[in-house]
Amino acid sequence: MRDFLRRAGLGRLAYRLYHAPVGEVRESIAAGGPWEQWLTYRGRTAMEQAAGGLPPPPGFGGPPLELHLLTGRRFWYQTAFCLWTFARQSRRDLAPVIYDDGTLEAGQAATLHRIFPRLRVHHHPEVVARLDAHLPRSRFPALRARGDNYLLLHKLTVPHIGSTGWKLLIDSDLLFFHRPTLLLDWLEAPMQPLCATDIQNAYGYPLELLRELAGQPVPERVNTGLIGLRSEEIDWDRLEYWCRTLIERQGTHYYQEQALVALLLAGRRHCAAPPADYVTLPRPPEASECRAVMHHYVAGSKRWYFRENWRRVLADNP
Repeated sequence: MRDFLRRAGLGRLAYRLYHAPVGEVRESIAAGGPWEQWLTYRGRTAMEQAAGGLPPPPGFGGPPLELHLLTGRRFWYQTAFCLWTFARQSRRDLAPVIYDDGTLEAGQAATLHRIFPRLRVHHHPEVVARLDAHLPRSRFPALRARGDNYLLLHKLTVPHIGSTGWKLLIDSDLLFFHRPTLLLDWLEAPMQPLCATDIQNAYGYPLELLRELAGQPVPERVNTGLIGLRSEEIDWDRLEYWCRTLIERQGTHYYQEQALVALLLAGRRHCAAPPADYVTLPRPPEASECRAVMHHYVAGSKRWYFRENWRRVLADNP
């Protein structure tokens, strides 16, 4: 029945006429109503403008640290603040590696280069060429088709295909308030995978199904706001099978990328960032006090991100 509805276009129609409007109303209620949403929008606009004027962090010396991020037109300024606060709090020079999601504009890339002179950008044509070379559609149809419509999957594929070595990929909607000792130690000597810790399981699929696919229990509360993996250890054929099977059994889901990472970590020793220091979805009073090392501003925590805390890091780092 699900396939029939999809072919008939009724699923998309139902989404547009019912699910999307209902979702917008619920989102507005969760955000405090239209006025609160407007204040958050105004703060986001101001943050984007402020990102254009961020000064390069002072030179700290020593080998620069390599961080990997996926970004584009809608998120470049968050990328700038994320990296800027990481550099200031770690007191380390950075050599960020950026993967264009297909929307990054030339002026935005130039601004990121100005702030971080060692930054490298893999523009979208290069990203597609790498996918075609190392993850061809003929062999990996599920991963490629899913990646066409689900850019979050590129966080798992693009930095690692055709590559070797450990890589720490971080989301753009992070701010750092104190020295990220755990991440600095990992970057200096990575020995096992690393991930952030979620407030709850957010995989989009039943744990029983994930256990069946992995052949053992998957770790719980894996969040990919921080994800450190070794490129050559990823089994792409197995990842293709998992991706295809999840979709065949349960359909697509927004959190599928996190489910796939949880499958990769099943049965492996890994480092889960302590949630008290590396906070996913900060809530009051922490959302305003910023005592933790890092905040990951997902879902309902955006208001503190856009309205307060990017201003705080500028005030704390004149």
